[in-house]
Amino acid sequence: MADTAQTASRPGSAELVAELRSLRAEINDLKTKSATIEDGLGGVTKALSVPATARDPQEEGRFGFKSLGHFCHDVRASAISQEVSPVFKAWQDYVAKASGANELVGSEGGFLVPPSFSSELLKRTYDNDLLSKTRSYTTSGNDMSIPAIDETSRADGSRFGGVRMYWEAEAAQYTGTKPAYNKVELKLKKLTGMVHVTDELIADSGMAMEGHLFDLFASETAFKIGDAIVNGTGAGMPQGVLNSPALVSVSKETGQAAATLLFENINKMWQRMYAPSRMSAVWLINQDIEAALDGLAVTVGTGGLPAYLPPGGLSEKPYATLKGRPVIPVEFCATLGTVGDILLLDLSQYLTLKKGEAQQASSIHFKFDTGEQSFRITFRADGRGWWTAPLTPFKGSNTLSPFVALSTRA
Repeated sequence: MADTAQTASRPGSAELVAELRSLRAEINDLKTKSATIEDGLGGVTKALSVPATARDPQEEGRFGFKSLGHFCHDVRASAISQEVSPVFKAWQDYVAKASGANELVGSEGGFLVPPSFSSELLKRTYDNDLLSKTRSYTTSGNDMSIPAIDETSRADGSRFGGVRMYWEAEAAQYTGTKPAYNKVELKLKKLTGMVHVTDELIADSGMAMEGHLFDLFASETAFKIGDAIVNGTGAGMPQGVLNSPALVSVSKETGQAAATLLFENINKMWQRMYAPSRMSAVWLINQDIEAALDGLAVTVGTGGLPAYLPPGGLSEKPYATLKGRPVIPVEFCATLGTVGDILLLDLSQYLTLKKGEAQQASSIHFKFDTGEQSFRITFRADGRGWWTAPLTPFKGSNTLSPFVALSTRA
């Protein structure tokens, strides 16, 4: 009975033929769809000028580049000879031009990808930190007033703004005097920075873009503050030492040639440095003047001796000093022969005010319609020297200051 039931449930030959025809039709349909998809992919590949080998799954994320050397070779070739390979052209055309950092333009972020080669980024190092050398204050508000003795002369009756004492005979009447005061006012100025980065660059760069960008912002902040401490106008930014009312500018020597530096210039700058500031003073220079420094000599009879050498001689590490004080090359000093090419400064007499550390923020909303994230930084600070004028000494003809520059030699 069971065998009879099973035989009855089996489909007949006509039904099997119909089922096979249906399966064959489905297979043909799938083949047609597959061919259509392949044709579409072929069209995309052709449009992007990407070789078929670039579609190898192992090449995913490399845009057809076989190695970092391949990528660097194409970058160099495009920069030097304008020769653009099909793979490099496809990589350039991969994304549309964006308003911020992106993968399309090498200098705007494109050289950070493909990431499968390396996540290391090479960056120059600069020593632009002058803020830490100043007398710094922090505020919870937006300004600060600091009282100061109003003293511009050490002559009798002028010390400390008017305090004076007398040698008197017994029972003589005392003479009343009083000091004078002023105040140094600092009000926060705002330093800002922003960069937009495409979602593709963030996803493909192989590095933590937020930390990387804020590291760059921190370096740029140090640069802008350092430049303001030296060159700031005081209008919407700190007032730099070159615009301080207390700046002493030493004149060039009679007959001194243009764009030169003489041993006499150094001596006279040191002479004009306020004596109590000498132990904390530093020389700031433009690297252009180092050759002139190396050529300084002290005349002795018919010969001379070098006036400037690194400690231990030329064979030692060049941690140079001049008059016993450090010589620091910075980017903020002018080129040789221009006022500001060499400065002798006691930055403890320069006041800075800041509102804590730099404030960092990021947003995915600001450039949402272009698929970019925005990163910004805000640093609020102010600064100025607290001296209102050079100091006239008790005896002597030359005024003194914690800020000394050498005049233009033209």
